Amino acid sequence: MEKVDVVASLGQMQLLRPAWVTAALAANDRLKLYLTVLQVARAHAEQPDTPPPNLGHELASAQVGAAWLKDLPGTAYREGRDLHIPDLPRVAALLRDDLRIMARPLLEGAAESALGSRVEHWCAWLDTLTDDRLQAARLKALTSGRQDGEDSLHLLVMDLHKALNHLAAELSSETIDGAHVWELADEDRPRVAAFMRGLNRTRALKLEHPGLDTAATRGEGRLLLQNDIGANDVHVLVIQVEGLRISLTYSDLHRQRFAFFRAMLAELGADWSGLETRTTAGLNAGEAYHVGTATFACRDEAGLQRTLEDIGARIVFLIDWNRARKRLQQFVDKSDAVTVLAEAARCGAGHMGWLAAGGERLIYTAMQALGADYFHVGDRLDQVMGATQARAFLVEVLKLASQAMRQRQPVALIEDETRLLLVRYLLRRRDEFDLLAEHAAYCHELAMGVRDALAHGRQYDRKAALRLAERAKEWERQADLLVMHSRRRAERHPRWDPFSRLIERADDVADFLEEAIFLLSLIADGHHRGWQGEVQQTMQRLADGVLAAMQDQVKALAVASTLNEQSSGADHEEFVAALWRVLNAERQCDGLLREVRRVLAEHVSDCATLSLSTDFANALEQSTDALLATGYGLRKLSFNRLGGEI
Repeated sequence: MEKVDVVASLGQMQLLRPAWVTAALAANDRLKLYLTVLQVARAHAEQPDTPPPNLGHELASAQVGAAWLKDLPGTAYREGRDLHIPDLPRVAALLRDDLRIMARPLLEGAAESALGSRVEHWCAWLDTLTDDRLQAARLKALTSGRQDGEDSLHLLVMDLHKALNHLAAELSSETIDGAHVWELADEDRPRVAAFMRGLNRTRALKLEHPGLDTAATRGEGRLLLQNDIGANDVHVLVIQVEGLRISLTYSDLHRQRFAFFRAMLAELGADWSGLETRTTAGLNAGEAYHVGTATFACRDEAGLQRTLEDIGARIVFLIDWNRARKRLQQFVDKSDAVTVLAEAARCGAGHMGWLAAGGERLIYTAMQALGADYFHVGDRLDQVMGATQARAFLVEVLKLASQAMRQRQPVALIEDETRLLLVRYLLRRRDEFDLLAEHAAYCHELAMGVRDALAHGRQYDRKAALRLAERAKEWERQADLLVMHSRRRAERHPRWDPFSRLIERADDVADFLEEAIFLLSLIADGHHRGWQGEVQQTMQRLADGVLAAMQDQVKALAVASTLNEQSSGADHEEFVAALWRVLNAERQCDGLLREVRRVLAEHVSDCATLSLSTDFANALEQSTDALLATGYGLRKLSFNRLGGEI
């Protein structure tokens, strides 16, 4: 008599269930994989010219040894409305067998139940799939995850999985720092403790939000850790530890959150593989979701435990991440919202405290309290403060909200602290010169882009030149936004008028430099005959002169922002010297433009190359003309602020 039979005869079925739960959870993974195979087969049959994705990695992770499953999607085809899947009866048999394995710990020894009736119904239904023909209604009955009143095999699998999770918590023979564990080996215990040490270090950041329940067991020679991070059926995190190797499989319905978590794990040395975007009927309401596996090769046991601890500490930052991102986008752009969340996670604050304290309402209340002198209805935070200041302010708000909510401070106090923080950030800006400096930074990037492109021969590399042109267009667009912002400020505050006029002049610099980079991308598209030698050298000197003039303009702005009645004579001299260097650079570039024309006439006979190269050099030289005009405007503005012309 087998041991299981002895235990069963004694009526101690509870002793068998932990092992059955482990097997049932593995069967759940296989069942979902089989349903994925069928959906991939359907997709391939509808678009036979598109190769089906390679499911080899998923088969290996689920430890499915049926190699024929990997090739099955490529053999599916449509005939009318019917889907033909060779080996469909074999798939049905796998589904039936694993369905029984998954249901066993829930049904064995129990009285007749609704779950049991559904399991028997679907096992009998699967036995009717005796040929390779699958009608649309039957495919829906297999894979649909919609709660529309009709049962499906997929819905049954989801319900069994939920019941298994509850049963696993009940069966746990012990807990390790909050993790429900059973059937662990001695070597597993410190590893589970390490994971929970990290999880518990940041757990308080989620406040009262549910989640982060952890279960751990041993199966097939590996430690298995599962963490509850979300209710969606595709939001899953499973960790396997075998020897000194950690494998983490993660799936998420939000592409941005997946990228966020991937970046956080990359900081720990994760090696990602098998990254895939899927669309599976019945999962995530038919929308795309993302799956990937991260592996960590640890050098020793201490390193492994440290990695598990660091992974555990980062999971809390996934909770309600997308909700926080959308709310932050009311104040900064998409990429900056993600940057704010990443920095808030990095400093150990997270975003849940901010959401619990009111989220965007905290910021809007502070903006409204400052009134029309600073903000008008419809103003976005980064449009008033600048992107850098807005990001830094939001990170500080998330930090103070997190600490205050964990200390159970009243929301009214958090609102007051947010308003005071906003005032400090606005006063931290020296004056309107900050906007000019930010615009000059974009112009500097454009000038450096031209100089570096010529230095590295990008005029011969079409793809590299196109990439630079795309970046330059974005820089020029950002510079335009600053001009628009200054105009709006000038409409509300007359003191902004001279600064608005000055930044409009400076925008000509950005326009000419962006035009030069665009022309360089055309030259790189096969129009660079005769550019070697003297042409290249002269163009390089011209680009160097433009960059030098731009650098001196940046220096002049930096000095001008500090000039006041208490400024020293040395400050005034440094300011004037920088402007004179811009003047000299403009004169030098005038001469270099003539030299470019001479060498082009001597060495270039191709009409297209000659025309594009001349226009390119003209755009560079015109940028220095615009720089000179901006410098004169800056000189007048600065001296007027000091009490008159000098």
